[in-house]
Amino acid sequence: MEYSKLISVTGMGGLFELVGSKTDGAIVRSLDDKSTKFVSSRIHNFSHLESIEVYTVRENVNLVEVFQAMSNSKEALPSDKDAAAVKAYFQKVYPDMDFARVYSSDMKKMVKWFSILDANKVELKISEAEEEAEENA
Repeated sequence: MEYSKLISVTGMGGLFELVGSKTDGAIVRSLDDKSTKFVSSRIHNFSHLESIEVYTVRENVNLVEVFQAMSNSKEALPSDKDAAAVKAYFQKVYPDMDFARVYSSDMKKMVKWFSILDANKVELKISEAEEEAEENA
């Protein structure tokens, strides 16, 4: 499973693999229960994980950089129910994060998404085309 094919769907918890797209929506497979379904773009919005950026005290970074820091950390993942523990976790794991602009709900979502990615053994890297575009910029 490739990181570049993973999306988040508004109104639906968890992460999904983009299986196919249609003019009025997309066919997605849940990473949690492996069910496949059609999701209408009239009701839901789709966000590719590769396109999500996180505010830091310097320049914004791609979400995959935060996931890689989480993966390399020896810290135990906190419960995504405890906002204070989640914030303390990110202060240790990714101290450059701008905690004034990154909401606790976003940090909780990152913890939940990371555990889903880890359980599905997804390789945490952005696609080569995006890396080349960043290098050329």
